[in-house]
Amino acid sequence: MNLRSWRSVMALCVSAVCALALVACGNDDDSDSARAARAFAAAMANQDVQTASDLTTSPSQAADALSASFAGMHARTVDATIGNTVEYSDGTASFTMTTTWHWSDDRDYATTTTGSLRRLSTGWKVQWEQSLLKTGMPVGARLQMVRTDATPAPTVRSASGKAFMTMQPVNEIMINPAATRNLQRSVNALAAALKPIAPLVTAKVINEKIVAAQGGEALAVTLRDPDMKVLASDPERISGVTVVKTGMLVMSDRRLSTPLSTGLTNYWQAVRNATSGWQVQEATPGAKPVKLAGEQGRPAPDIMTTINQNEQLTLGDAVVEVAQPATVMSFDAETGGILAMAQNDAAADHRIQADIAYPTGSTLDPVFGAIDDTATDADQARARWQHLGLGLTFTVPGVVGPPGSSSASVSAASFRPQNFTATMLNMGILGVSVARSLKGSPTSVPPYLIKDTPTKVSGGELGAMDAATVARVAAQMAVVARRGDASDLTGAPGLRALVGTNGPAGPGWFVGISGGKVIVVYCEGDASGTAALQVAQKYYRLD
Repeated sequence: MNLRSWRSVMALCVSAVCALALVACGNDDDSDSARAARAFAAAMANQDVQTASDLTTSPSQAADALSASFAGMHARTVDATIGNTVEYSDGTASFTMTTTWHWSDDRDYATTTTGSLRRLSTGWKVQWEQSLLKTGMPVGARLQMVRTDATPAPTVRSASGKAFMTMQPVNEIMINPAATRNLQRSVNALAAALKPIAPLVTAKVINEKIVAAQGGEALAVTLRDPDMKVLASDPERISGVTVVKTGMLVMSDRRLSTPLSTGLTNYWQAVRNATSGWQVQEATPGAKPVKLAGEQGRPAPDIMTTINQNEQLTLGDAVVEVAQPATVMSFDAETGGILAMAQNDAAADHRIQADIAYPTGSTLDPVFGAIDDTATDADQARARWQHLGLGLTFTVPGVVGPPGSSSASVSAASFRPQNFTATMLNMGILGVSVARSLKGSPTSVPPYLIKDTPTKVSGGELGAMDAATVARVAAQMAVVARRGDASDLTGAPGLRALVGTNGPAGPGWFVGISGGKVIVVYCEGDASGTAALQVAQKYYRLD
């Protein structure tokens, strides 16, 4: 054997001896290195970025990477376990870590990675590597979980099956005060650019939105794609202004506007959420995200409603008859289905809603008078006006309302409630109940908006109506229409009505039954009873 060969053999022997020396410490779950690894895993499980990064050799780099992935994954809980800890004689150690990210609906994603530790003067530290989060993960990348939705998105349809609301691409025009040197100049320029399509979005309005956003980025207006073509100038050329393209559920017919759109959008979003899928991705700046796990969302069914689009258009034209706050709803007199709802800008500013209870004043005097004449005690009286839809809370899917509601009270001396309040839904179902009784149906029904989706009734029960009571109410409503406050109304054959106010300052009500429909008008302010009759007359002329 020559000298070179002998040296090669000796080098191999030395390497083997060194390797054996490095593993001499072996596996030890009670070692300092194992405890350091488990402490790191515990901080990961707690999603505690600060503690986890401080346990590494590069706290700053670890904090950046962990913060990005924790934010991107937004997991409900995280499990992290350590295994196979091996300590070496050169002051290093190795381990494996299994990290499992959990979300709702039994969604989870797990990785098993290999890491190492180093013994420093401050103790054992985890050698920071991006691959601790996922094997092979490049520096600067992050893990993220995103929802996935099936396409096309569900459509909200009217009773005829026509599209009432559809998801369409829209443009959110944003203004950021921090991104412009002259904010007022940018605001003025944006208002000028929007004027051809959105003249009401003035510089004053934009400034108010900036104030409401507490000086942060504010949404000036949302425009559909065709609207963008008629702007006076390109908003993105204005300092501090950006255009964010997104999708939104909007009215298919631009002439229509209804307070019901908020509740329908919420219901639509709930359907989308329930049918959405999910995907865990490895996201690297400048590269397309890589799918790691997940399931595609299943197609969601279209949402079928009771809305009549022509009725909605009619209500929209009728409600602008007066300047004071006015809201009107229309119901199918047989089924209780909500046909339409509209309100003018003043009512929208007052945030009048279908299921907020408002004082009824004298409006229901004929109803409670009939109950006084036919009921023998307070409990029977209460049951009779509940069976007509009064004093109940209706939670109608697709109709937005606040938690809780006002309820009526009955004094011990009289069957007639004092300071009674009712929602527009209550008043509508009162009209529906009377109309059904006139057609021979003995039971009342709740209002509803989305087909095959039941309404929750609380605070009492609907049910069999007392024939004598309803006959008296119907007769009184006919008198109001022929010789009372509603006698001047025209174009409403067979009208039966209730009209009243809660004093000179209102509110004022109108409930009318005609042509297989029930309409409810609610107005606020002085002479609100007259205003309610004006809206009703405009409706019957257009209907």
